Amino acid sequence: MPEIHPLAFVDQSAVLAEDVVVGPQAFIDADVQIGAGCRILHNAHIGRWTILGEKNILHPGAVVGHAPQDLGYHGEEAWTRIGSGNVFREGVTVHRGNRPGTETVIGDNNYFMVNSHVAHNCSIGNHVILVNGSLLAGHVEIGDRAIISGNCQIHQFVRIGAFAMMRGGSAAVKDIPPFCINDGMSWIRAINLVGMRRNGYDGKRIRAVKEAFKTIFRSGMRLEAALATLESAPEVSVDVQQMLDFIRASKRGIGSGHRSLSHD
Repeated sequence: MPEIHPLAFVDQSAVLAEDVVVGPQAFIDADVQIGAGCRILHNAHIGRWTILGEKNILHPGAVVGHAPQDLGYHGEEAWTRIGSGNVFREGVTVHRGNRPGTETVIGDNNYFMVNSHVAHNCSIGNHVILVNGSLLAGHVEIGDRAIISGNCQIHQFVRIGAFAMMRGGSAAVKDIPPFCINDGMSWIRAINLVGMRRNGYDGKRIRAVKEAFKTIFRSGMRLEAALATLESAPEVSVDVQQMLDFIRASKRGIGSGHRSLSHD
């Protein structure tokens, strides 16, 4: 049987794995599913229509799956789906989808630090870090192993590519391609060299990404011409192709490669 503190509230319809631990004053709403090994610490809140995988930890004051901050939402069934191995520290807020049948989706092994916020309909990959005070507006997409540093702000519908990094206090109103570092207001500063090395990228792969970065953001070519130049090369590495595909799929456009064109 789950270990549920007598001062916790767990709705009768909630389904908890046998080894789940629920602390005092925790609140678990109706239509919630919690997988094996999860720990719901005191004063944590899990809202309705939330599914948690295995070995997630909700620290005191974390609120996961609550109603979105959307004036058009009126309590319709919408979901929060969370994978396994995630950590939600104190004061983290994650909101469910804002329209019937929609959902907020979080993958595996992510770390959400104090007071970070994930709004409705966001999609977060795996091994992502949101540092203290980082704020994601609705419909934001974060790729695998991205790092969103302290007090960063991401505009709704913006995409952050895999292995990208936002420097502390920066903002993104346009997409940030994979492997890139964002600074100021959507200024694409450099490639995430440290992040690539830490994740096992060898010199050849890093050089290919660096050269592609220079072509896209430092050559002075128009974006379409830069992409065409890279695509016409005899050989395009899988990492460069990932950057190209991400940029081609962008609907909001990508951040600027020139500080003079940024808004900070």
